[in-house]
Amino acid sequence: MEKQKILVVDDALDNHLILKTILENHYDLIYAERGKQALSLARFEKPDLILLDVIMPDMDGFETCRKLKADYLTRAIPVIFVTSLGEVKDEALGFEVGGVDYITKPVNPSLVRARVKTHLALYDQNRELKRMVEEATKEIKETQVVVIERLGRAAEYRDNETGKHVIRMSLYSRILAIALGMSPEDAETLKLAAPMHDIGKIRIPDNILKRKGGLDHDEMEMMRAHARFGAEIIGTHHSELLKMARTVAMSHHEKWDGTGYPDGLSGEDIPLVSRIVAIADVFDALTSKRPYKEAWPVERAIEYIEIRAGAHFDPNITPLLRTELDKIMDVYNCYVEDITGRAPPVDEIDDISIQVRR
Repeated sequence: MEKQKILVVDDALDNHLILKTILENHYDLIYAERGKQALSLARFEKPDLILLDVIMPDMDGFETCRKLKADYLTRAIPVIFVTSLGEVKDEALGFEVGGVDYITKPVNPSLVRARVKTHLALYDQNRELKRMVEEATKEIKETQVVVIERLGRAAEYRDNETGKHVIRMSLYSRILAIALGMSPEDAETLKLAAPMHDIGKIRIPDNILKRKGGLDHDEMEMMRAHARFGAEIIGTHHSELLKMARTVAMSHHEKWDGTGYPDGLSGEDIPLVSRIVAIADVFDALTSKRPYKEAWPVERAIEYIEIRAGAHFDPNITPLLRTELDKIMDVYNCYVEDITGRAPPVDEIDDISIQVRR
């Protein structure tokens, strides 16, 4: 039977050795000395449990835990704090940021083994319970999905696009999410949430939304308001699907360098799902034929996005367009656009203007 994997995070190598002695006979152990290293390893290795020190350089354990719980790739992994901080306020903060347990140093080997065993068992039970609940609520979720898809398509129809755009970009989003390491369940939820990315356009006046020429400053501000409008339309809900749809609607126009909208978020402060959708949405916009432009060749569209990696787009996601190109092309060929009409040559189109209303 394959051993469960535990990530030990502590800047003191002596503590690595202590926990290794206690746990190595029962579990596979991997190690990190800094919070940022722990975040990367958690995404890549997908441990079943994390033992996390608090006092570390650069990023302390509390902040590391916050980031783990904010990331769709790592949020479900249980975190046990193992630290010399024994004050009640420290323990309370540990639970507040998402920890499932709190062990103070010097550690008791029997206690560590017992706590680890308990929380790994609970983690397995929670995964099975989640599966059972999802199965029981499948019909309700299917109804939600139908409503969301219809609303997403309604927004696209108002914007002179076909419903195939939301199908393609949502499937592209799922492909990129899985390649990035997102769980199949969360990737499927993203596929279902992505069609709602532009639902806020329903509130944009026709004279702005459907204008073929450029927009003045006030009109552009109204157009950009569709991100907040979308979040307001979806609202707050306990459903994971609607929560994700709201996140995507609100922040899919944020840019890696902080120059996007509506909040000017940058880097990993932009929700992961929104960074994925941003690439999928623009890639589809570029490779789709519209009444005002020809479809770009796929290679040119990828190059366009690659050039803007680190500025507009997440540089860690962008390379996946090439590595997953076969799957992307399967979607592209399955849902071919059927818009007809005379369009200017590609070389006569301003790259940026294509995205003005996206």
